[in-house]
Amino acid sequence: MALSKIQPASMDLTANYAFTGTNSVAGLEYAEKKLATVTASGDSNISITSGIDSTYNIYKFRFINIHPSNNTTTFSVNFRDGGSNYDATKTTSFFAANHSEDDSSTSLAYATGADLAQSTGAQKIATSVGNDNDENFSGELYLFNPSSTTFVKHFMGVNQISNHSDTSAQEFYSGYCNVTAAIDGVQFSTSAGTFETGTIEMYGIN
Repeated sequence: MALSKIQPASMDLTANYAFTGTNSVAGLEYAEKKLATVTASGDSNISITSGIDSTYNIYKFRFINIHPSNNTTTFSVNFRDGGSNYDATKTTSFFAANHSEDDSSTSLAYATGADLAQSTGAQKIATSVGNDNDENFSGELYLFNPSSTTFVKHFMGVNQISNHSDTSAQEFYSGYCNVTAAIDGVQFSTSAGTFETGTIEMYGIN
């Protein structure tokens, strides 16, 4: 790529300067395709099994305005590794930043009660979500190379929450499914009540 050389001493600030030549980066490609959209309507859990295969190296799940029927609801995720149950063994970490609407409290802390150590239980992804009419959460979860039968399967995500105590909470979680079997299904669940409204989208990324 050829660049125009600009001499500061002779620069005319009223002129329009431009680079010359061709701008390209060989081998740099990014493609994202929407594979599924699920609209929640009173569901106690939402499972996605179709389309999670070796077609894509990365799968992204997008949560849009997930609103619970119950107050102080925790949402979780779990993974299916070839059987009929969502119980892949996981080790994870979790931390959160919080700031109350009235500016009375702030925090940034690791949450030991939300992580897992070689557990088949569901991983928390959004905690204490409020059910006032305007409260919900939104965010994203990434699952890497789920079809590998050699390596563990990594995942990570972040959500922004309006929680039950009128607080803005940003929660970060990550971990891996400590299995070499392929992950072929993902399930989202609630601690109580239902996914009253909201949308979950799945994308494939190459």
